[in-house]
Amino acid sequence: MTKKSDHNKRDRQRRTMNELDLARQYYAEELRAVANLRSEAVVQAFAKVRREHFLGPGPWQVFSPSAESDWTTKDADPRRLYHNLLVVIDAERQLNNGHPSFLAFLIEQLELKEGDHVVHVGCGPGYYTAVMAEVVGSRGHVTAIEIDPQLAAKARSNLNYLPHVKVFEADGGAHDPGPCDAILVNAGATHPRSIWLDSLRVGGRLLLPLTASDAEGGTAGGILKLTRQDRTLSASFVSRVAIFPCFGARDADLNEKLKEAFKRGDSESVQSLRRESHEADDSCWFHGDTFCLSKEPIVA
Repeated sequence: MTKKSDHNKRDRQRRTMNELDLARQYYAEELRAVANLRSEAVVQAFAKVRREHFLGPGPWQVFSPSAESDWTTKDADPRRLYHNLLVVIDAERQLNNGHPSFLAFLIEQLELKEGDHVVHVGCGPGYYTAVMAEVVGSRGHVTAIEIDPQLAAKARSNLNYLPHVKVFEADGGAHDPGPCDAILVNAGATHPRSIWLDSLRVGGRLLLPLTASDAEGGTAGGILKLTRQDRTLSASFVSRVAIFPCFGARDADLNEKLKEAFKRGDSESVQSLRRESHEADDSCWFHGDTFCLSKEPIVA
């Protein structure tokens, strides 16, 4: 190879990298607008993390929820990934990498701060874990948990460039992450697992898709946000959601009760989560054996 051709190759590589950086910034601004993001740290984290690093070589099969259509990108140019599209990671198992604007909204709801310890249950190949790792910074700590062996191996490989991230192949409702400031559960549950509630520090936040299953094997419900206030937990639903089920966090009886609760259409009345034993009354939006979602505010 001549010096001139070598120079031209390096010049093309520099232009490609500049174009990719620009594509990531435009993508982050798109998410800011679509998800109404207020956190500059979250926006810049999406502008920094290389999505193509987590999704394998292209072309990629993508899906647009707004257009309700899917297609395969025309080539393997990583710029194709920097749009608000779902990307298929396992077509046979119908797994995708999640809708960027929705995950951006959830990450902002966690109210992450530099230095926080955040837990990601159901981390998949690790893309959104990396985004949260950028938000909490190198002084923070991220615990990523994935029960699927293939996805856990991918996440471990993909995230090994971030020393403050640790990946565990485990049941996210059984693995003890230690005291933490925030937990994002990335699958639908009928109830919060005790380890999630017990691990939250005072002021800690948990985002949980509380869902009822349907006949097709999916689940739908709402994103429940819990915040620890000393020994009590404030609670509210922040969004609707349809999502795949969470292994180990589904109960058939609770599933039927949740269906009835969501049918009433008054989920906005939820204000707190109670763990102490008590009889069901009119203040209970949803009453289970181990937890109750109450319409009453927390008591200091």
